[in-house]
Amino acid sequence: MARRTDQRPDVLVVGLHYAPEHSGNAPYTTGMAEHLAAAGLAVTAVTGHPHYPEWRLHPDYRHRPPRETRAGVRLRRLRHPVPARPTGRARIVLESVFAAGVAGQLLRRRADVVVAVSPVLLSLVPPVLLRRLRGYRLGVVVQDLYGAALTETGLGGGAFARAAASLETSLLKRADAVVVIHEVFRSRLVAAGVPAERITVIPNWTHVSVPEAVDIAAVRAELGWGDDEIIALHAGNMGVKQGLEGLVDAARLAGDRGSKVRVVLMGDGSRRPALAEYGAGVDRLTFTDPLPDGQFEAALAAADVLLLHEKPGVVEMSVPSKLTSYFSTGRPVVAATHPRSGAAALMAVSGAGPIAEAGDARSILDAVEQVAVDPAAADAMGASARAYAAEHLTGAGSLGRYEAWVRELAARD
Repeated sequence: MARRTDQRPDVLVVGLHYAPEHSGNAPYTTGMAEHLAAAGLAVTAVTGHPHYPEWRLHPDYRHRPPRETRAGVRLRRLRHPVPARPTGRARIVLESVFAAGVAGQLLRRRADVVVAVSPVLLSLVPPVLLRRLRGYRLGVVVQDLYGAALTETGLGGGAFARAAASLETSLLKRADAVVVIHEVFRSRLVAAGVPAERITVIPNWTHVSVPEAVDIAAVRAELGWGDDEIIALHAGNMGVKQGLEGLVDAARLAGDRGSKVRVVLMGDGSRRPALAEYGAGVDRLTFTDPLPDGQFEAALAAADVLLLHEKPGVVEMSVPSKLTSYFSTGRPVVAATHPRSGAAALMAVSGAGPIAEAGDARSILDAVEQVAVDPAAADAMGASARAYAAEHLTGAGSLGRYEAWVRELAARD
């Protein structure tokens, strides 16, 4: 296929998750595509039907046609199964159907640049295999490391996880360029054999905006949070990699201690029913459904401490996107994570708060109480996190770098 030389490259973004999904990598894929379109590129996004993190098809999309245009981006939504129980086998079926649809789109549409978003690993196969035939440049955005995810969450057996990691590395080696969201990922991929000169680090950005004036007392009253309680809030997906049983255990220990800490789990996800069963009867634990925009940000600002928890053993597979949201609130953060994880590195450079041991109820509860007992120190942590986000995690900075990266790919001979 002859390559175009004009200044309006055709860009095809491939990513299963896209708005109106509001968590995981969907906000970043959406933001990147919409920015590229606003910058004058011709952008088509090949994506799935919204279903995450609830693992239920979004009601507005049950009968919606697969073609729509949103913020200048032409969307082509591919039909695929949505498993009620997203086991490893069920996810492979979902990814396989989506990948087959991606292959069809690549064969019928021209593109100067294809940007494929991982960790939906099988969706990378068609862009890699068809790259030379269709004559496009291929860039891959790595939001999570697929092979590490299978190993660290236990979703795949040892042989399967090794095979997936090997496939992931092979596919990334054959891309023209790779973006990772943290230096931890870059180091891992370089060690696996992906050429360092092809890898660019572009961090995820803060995609929520917390109003400067929040009536905290009113918000807490509406959510049923007591004035004398220490609200430790986890907001976002309740999946396997979060390992939120550790926070349920912290809430149980708070009750045993007579602590003022209340652990609030706000959101949805594949593990929520099991977590609710595991936490049945725990007095210092509250589950809250996802809140709409505006109310969500206000809830973050009204909490005393924001919680991050990663399943014990999770080290290299991800850098939780919720930290970018948390940092914008000006509230302190307690992160229960491995000390060598990307999350721990981000906490250290931001000064957002202390690290606790993942899965250790005593370590988590101690950290929350130590932050809450010193309001001045807590405010300083929150201010430090907000300042870090303002300097390093802005949409303008990251999206500008994505635009330059895509334009550079399009300009290559």
